[in-house]
Amino acid sequence: MDVRLVLFRENGERRELPLDAGVTSVGRRDDCDIRIPVAEVSRHHCEFRTSAGAVEVKDLESANGTYVNNQRVKRQRLSAGDHVIIGPVVFTVQIDGKPQDIRAVKTRLRTRASVPKSEGDGTGAGGEEADPISALEALASSADQTALDPFDDEEEEP
Repeated sequence: MDVRLVLFRENGERRELPLDAGVTSVGRRDDCDIRIPVAEVSRHHCEFRTSAGAVEVKDLESANGTYVNNQRVKRQRLSAGDHVIIGPVVFTVQIDGKPQDIRAVKTRLRTRASVPKSEGDGTGAGGEEADPISALEALASSADQTALDPFDDEEEEP
């Protein structure tokens, strides 16, 4: 089964994150498979479980919740075309190429007080948040999905 999480940049450019069989963790910590370094995402927010016949998302008791089609869920089996919302990021689930036509879903990043960078959330010392779409875009374009931190090259503010 070919499962992909599809998201769109503000300019309408499409990005895809393939999910391998097994468990894919999502959160703002460095040890997550998909890292979304913003305050609205918990350190270990949720995980996707993919097997030969099904894909599901499981919330890991995140503070702000994991949503499927605008409904907060603890654990939910996913279908092609479902929207999974994690913090400010909206993913559309594509399974075996379906749905073929995926429309862009706009996301809006709301800024709020950030956790210090030393806690691994990707924010700068001044409380500025990294752009989660750019972070995911860097991950999607990476040939090595185990390279978890797309911000390795980023210099910290003094």
